[in-house]
Amino acid sequence: MKKFVFTILAIILPATTILAQYNDPNFAIPASGYGSDGSHSVVIESFANPNFFAHPIKIYHPGDISTAVPTLFYSHAYGGTDPDNVAGVLEFIAKKGYAVVFVPYQTANTVTIPERYETLIAGFRMAAQDYPEIIDTTKVGFLGHSFGGAASFGISHQLFEDGWGANGRFIYALAQWYAYDLSPDDLDSFPADVKVLFEIFNDDTSNDHRMSIDIFNHINTPVAEKDFIMVSSSTVNGYNYVADHVVPNITAAYDALDYYAYYRLLDALCDYTFNGNPAGKDTALGHGSTAQITMPNGMGNLQEFEHPTTSYAQDRYTFPCDDEQNLRVAFCETTAGTANSDMRKSVSIYPNPASNFLNVKTQTATGLQISIYNSLGQQTGKFNSTGNSENIDISYLQRGVYFVILNGVKEKFIKI
Repeated sequence: MKKFVFTILAIILPATTILAQYNDPNFAIPASGYGSDGSHSVVIESFANPNFFAHPIKIYHPGDISTAVPTLFYSHAYGGTDPDNVAGVLEFIAKKGYAVVFVPYQTANTVTIPERYETLIAGFRMAAQDYPEIIDTTKVGFLGHSFGGAASFGISHQLFEDGWGANGRFIYALAQWYAYDLSPDDLDSFPADVKVLFEIFNDDTSNDHRMSIDIFNHINTPVAEKDFIMVSSSTVNGYNYVADHVVPNITAAYDALDYYAYYRLLDALCDYTFNGNPAGKDTALGHGSTAQITMPNGMGNLQEFEHPTTSYAQDRYTFPCDDEQNLRVAFCETTAGTANSDMRKSVSIYPNPASNFLNVKTQTATGLQISIYNSLGQQTGKFNSTGNSENIDISYLQRGVYFVILNGVKEKFIKI
């Protein structure tokens, strides 16, 4: 009965309708496979948000499916209360045959962070309770950006304890802010079957990457079921693909960064989590696989990290990890500060400049994971060694500046 009391509007959109326009001069939307648009029509349910009445809760779902479907719960960035800001991804999810719940939360200074979390979790629960014919809570994903990326962990932890996701569950956090309602015990008690994907943007100067690194390092998800991706900026034919904090930002237009660095991985993560498709795992959680990191020709490939660290000081960011707002400030230096400096001191690469061979060595580990990237962020080689040193053939590389990432530590070298 509640559904009929609170329902304000149901809008039906054909599968071809997109509120914002794809506007990329170089690359078309993927024609097939992960990241390509689905064929389902989109219906939007809209109903009153009891904790933020002027901003209704909305459910985007496939209008041509009459049974409950796997559902994503979206936590928006701070201030992003209008779903049109991210209409592209919300419609993309529904066209693929899944539902997605969008709950606006308050951003007034008088509203506390726990109250914002409560608005999100209450809205998600209300949607699941009032729309059981749409929402399958046994197969769920938690998707969020910035404030919402961090909130996805604390909120999902509560709902997993309620039994949500028994047949499949994931978290996909982009450009994460400070995480609240997430104690060390909470991180230790996440269900072992939760898939987790972290995504950061190299030119993001808002949120310190250390926040994402902290949660990645401390959540008890098995290594095989979590991964860490960084998106780099690039320029193709004079068009700038800027990997900063506002990706995705599609109110007016969006481009290949949205589809290839975001929608494609999300599509694959859904397929792996909900359907068990190993191809989805290879793309979303591929640990540097070709399927995972490859971007359109000319764009910088995605960079995958087994042991993520950051090369930037905290004062680069508007919200540094060691800010008093961060309840997990004690973990900042152990993720990418002093520990990173100690790791860097233990790593050596020589000669530099190098011609045909590059020697890499670490004093603190046995077993090396080595990746080489060019200045565009494109991976040009990946190697593993069981020892603590390796002599790498780089004769195939053209002259230029390259980066070697050795067990998560990034160093620059020049190929001559």
